[in-house]
Amino acid sequence: MTRTSIFRPAAIRTAFFASAMMALTACGTASNAQTEKTDTAEALKAAGLDAKDRTAMEAVVREYILENPEIITEAVQILRQRQTAERLGSVRSEIETPYESAWAGNPNGDVTIVEYSDYACGFCAQSVSDVSQLLAQDKNVKVVFRELPILSEDSARAAAWSLAAAKQGKFYTFHKALFAAGKPNAATIETAAQSAGLDMTTARAFANGPQARQLLEKNLQIAQQLEFSGTPSWVIGDRTYNGALGLAGLKDAVATARAAKAKK
Repeated sequence: MTRTSIFRPAAIRTAFFASAMMALTACGTASNAQTEKTDTAEALKAAGLDAKDRTAMEAVVREYILENPEIITEAVQILRQRQTAERLGSVRSEIETPYESAWAGNPNGDVTIVEYSDYACGFCAQSVSDVSQLLAQDKNVKVVFRELPILSEDSARAAAWSLAAAKQGKFYTFHKALFAAGKPNAATIETAAQSAGLDMTTARAFANGPQARQLLEKNLQIAQQLEFSGTPSWVIGDRTYNGALGLAGLKDAVATARAAKAKK
């Protein structure tokens, strides 16, 4: 008799995977561990396995994990992806709906990218060209821009002005102009605003008003909910990404989102 001959695939597949998942989630909370233990016991009972079968099964599972420890990392990654998808579910509609003109690309694109950025962030500045190239090469993508001013007071001031530009229908022009101007300060912000053709009096009043502040506070709140730790941060499909992805990385993320969407 071979080591696995006691396993009847059709009868115990559910029990086997329940046992494996219990082993993989042993590092979870006490309550989660108890739930997994109960689920495993029920699965084993339903499969008609006795204590001897269970002991043999657990030995096989343990040996497999020890011989292939990389599956623990893979399982954790899958778990995190599922948790991210759940967090996104509660805010997706809100974050994918741009404020006024703070978007670019195809308004009916099959994939929406949400980018959180800070005008004082060097990696965000690097990403401007990547996003522009992506939009030029992929005509079925929409990019929604979200301000996440976390680096300085000038970041917050620039973000408020970008919202003012969005309200006047000139967001993307201002966005690119300010990043091109260098680090945000009073001079570069005004230069970018004038370059974008903003009504300066109206824009200044909005940037200094309560609505801009409330919008930025909401962005920060959602960013914390999504566990973003810096900029740029991205939401693409059911996944989140941190850091400058580069053009190739953006393309890969879009392809992943499309593939996942096709499976639904």
